Amino acid sequence: MPLESIALTFVSGLGTKGVVHLLETFGSAAAVYSASQRELVERASLREDVARRIAAKEGMREAERELRHCHQHGLSILCSTDERYPRLLRETPDYPAVLYVRGRVEALAGRMISFVGTRKISAYGQRMCDELVRGVRELVPDVCIVSGLAFGVDGAAHRAALSCGAKTVAVVANSLPQVTPASHENLAADIVAHGGAIVSELSSQVKQNGHFYIPRNRIIAALSAGTVVVESGESGGSLSTAAFADGYNRSVMAVPGRASDNGSRGCNLLIRNRKAQLVLSGRDVVSELMWELGVAEPEEKTPAESPLSEAEQQFLEYFDSDPLTIDQLQLRSGMSLGDLSYMLMCLELSGAIQPLAGKRYEKIK
Repeated sequence: MPLESIALTFVSGLGTKGVVHLLETFGSAAAVYSASQRELVERASLREDVARRIAAKEGMREAERELRHCHQHGLSILCSTDERYPRLLRETPDYPAVLYVRGRVEALAGRMISFVGTRKISAYGQRMCDELVRGVRELVPDVCIVSGLAFGVDGAAHRAALSCGAKTVAVVANSLPQVTPASHENLAADIVAHGGAIVSELSSQVKQNGHFYIPRNRIIAALSAGTVVVESGESGGSLSTAAFADGYNRSVMAVPGRASDNGSRGCNLLIRNRKAQLVLSGRDVVSELMWELGVAEPEEKTPAESPLSEAEQQFLEYFDSDPLTIDQLQLRSGMSLGDLSYMLMCLELSGAIQPLAGKRYEKIK
């Protein structure tokens, strides 16, 4: 029931991970509230004071108020135990017990990718955002673009999705139905009108204090198979989103910029430090996520038509039965990174190896 799930988020001293722990232990929010104080302490290792508050049904009155608010404003409530709850988000250790949704819950069910970046977007960042989103949409028609509805790259990503017919979801750091910034209300309405959604984990009773942007970024990262940093300075919220994505073992990608551009310094550093895969097109993004594996590809040439060179045949001897990372292959071969990248590209085009998630490669038997 939504009532108990919402109520848990109002229990003081519990926190997001505490709620997750209780749900994992008892199976549902209703079961948590049905448990005795002793059970809460012994089974979930809760502090006595927190267990006492749950046993006394703390949070129920606030939850009833929140249900009325959602009904009044036409908001959907999506609990983590609901089968419609986003699968990838549910796999993270700090998923929200409740999501409040303005728009279509179904928008959260498809393949999702996040686009993030600076609020001070340049003409270059705008162009790359448009090209990447359009390119991904052409290759993956059911893709949903996720971002944070902020100025700059966020807004550009949502608008690019709308312009090419892709669904888009905005995760905001405020309670619904309002959005922040307020000047993006028209954009939010357009997102909803075209089958997308505005999402928040914050109830209407949360006091807005400007501290919810970083927690919001974890949801942007967790909803998606990968995160693309389009343009970013050396610091900023988009880099926290990239860090969350990396921590969740999701793909992190970045668009390179000129070395002299401060607005691209964050992206360039992510690429240099091997924290992100360099992407230049929608096809690069789709290939990194390996989404094209379910799509029929043009028939590959046979070895007779595309024979391997002697160097390529020798390089294949470095492979064994398990996939290898680029670092492992560089250590075994002693090749420079540039030569290694070229070799891997040639072997991939020849159909001798295939890329895997996590920047790994395996030999095709």
